Amino acid sequence: MIGSVDDAEDLLQEVFLQAYRKLSGFRGDSALGTWLYRLTMNHCLDHLRARQVRMNRATESLDEEGAEEPVAPAPVVPAAVSRIDLERAINMLPDGARAVFLLHDVEGFEHREIAQILGISEGTSKSQVHKARMKLRMILGR
Repeated sequence: MIGSVDDAEDLLQEVFLQAYRKLSGFRGDSALGTWLYRLTMNHCLDHLRARQVRMNRATESLDEEGAEEPVAPAPVVPAAVSRIDLERAINMLPDGARAVFLLHDVEGFEHREIAQILGISEGTSKSQVHKARMKLRMILGR
């Protein structure tokens, strides 16, 4: 979900520290694994949001100058999609859609479980998975 093994390992350490600090606040309304998974997802999403803000600040000067992006010729797309292409395409998804897509299509969670983990409705989960799949098809179809 983070896109970098090193960043993921750093976040894992931060999550375990956070879980240790917040364990006394665990009420037992859900399974410990669900609580820990939710804590992890929130931490990862916060990290991704912060990274996006940093990237936006770094590129604001380019946007202000009105610089145009160079247009590259369309690459020839092979028949099979490589794992690297798929990972890059998944990283291009919006945070919410990426989280729900990974939980449902990669991790195998049901929509009701995803709704509980992310604090969203079941319908939102279904909608986000659908949008993520459509966006992936568009990105990989180029």
